[in-house]
Formats: sequence, structure tokens, C-alpha cells
Amino acid sequence: MTTINLITKINAPKKIVFDLSRNIDVHQNSASKTNEKAIAGITFGLINLNETVTWKGKHFGIYLTHTSKITEMKLYDYFVDEMVNGNFKSFKHEHSFKEKNGKTVMIDNLMYETPFGIFGKFFDKLILKNHMTKFLTTRNAVLKKLAENQQ
Repeated sequence: MTTINLITKINAPKKIVFDLSRNIDVHQNSASKTNEKAIAGITFGLINLNETVTWKGKHFGIYLTHTSKITEMKLYDYFVDEMVNGNFKSFKHEHSFKEKNGKTVMIDNLMYETPFGIFGKFFDKLILKNHMTKFLTTRNAVLKKLAENQQ
């Protein structure tokens, strides 16, 4: 299993950051390089507990779909999305938010497994982990900019 941990410090209250993090429209904006679009389930606005969204985006030159469900949520503290259908063997993304003095620390813990045995592991080490890290880092930069501009 591969794990990616990111910490992003944002000069905004965690309620703003939390809501931007689960906003479908914001995600589509942050994933414009992969032309990622919500095509089923919740396709705009805020996603909530037990709701799903299906994404379609172009990764590695081909269009892929990925359906996630929000499996855990405690408003403004954390939420978890897990793959229910897609190209990974497993995929779980934990989003946590901590606030101190009006500033938020956003913590991403992404855990996934690739299919195809040793070939999947090789692809992960060679390309996928770096791709996923850049994807999340870009997303977090957009969230940070939006949240800090709402101040």
C-alpha cells in the first residue's frame, strides 16, 4: 500500500477550508489540467456523508473514471472518501482540519493500492505516486488561494 501525507497551512478558518475541500466545483477547478469532471452522483456544490461522486478525467493520456463515497464525516474536523469503483485496487483519502488562531492546518492522508501485482507496484514507484502527489499539491494550492481570498 502506498501512502501520501501532505500538510498545508492556510490563513483561513477551518470551516471555510473544510467546505472548499468538499466542494465539487472547486475540485473540478483544481483538476483542470486533467479535465476532471463530476459525471454522476453529486455533480456540484458540497458533498456530504454517504454521498457519492463519479469523476471522469484524463490521466496518462486516457480517460478514467473513479467513484468515491464519503464514508466518514465530522463537520469541520475531518471527512474520508473511499473508492467504490475505479482503477485502483483500493483507495482511501482522509482529510483532517485543525485550527489555531484563525489559521488552518489541512492534513491529507491518501492510501491506495495498485492492481496488477508487481507491474502495478513498479508503475506506482516509477510514475503514479509522483503524479498523485502533484495532483494533491495542485489541489491544495487552489484551496489555499480560494480560502485566503475569502478573508
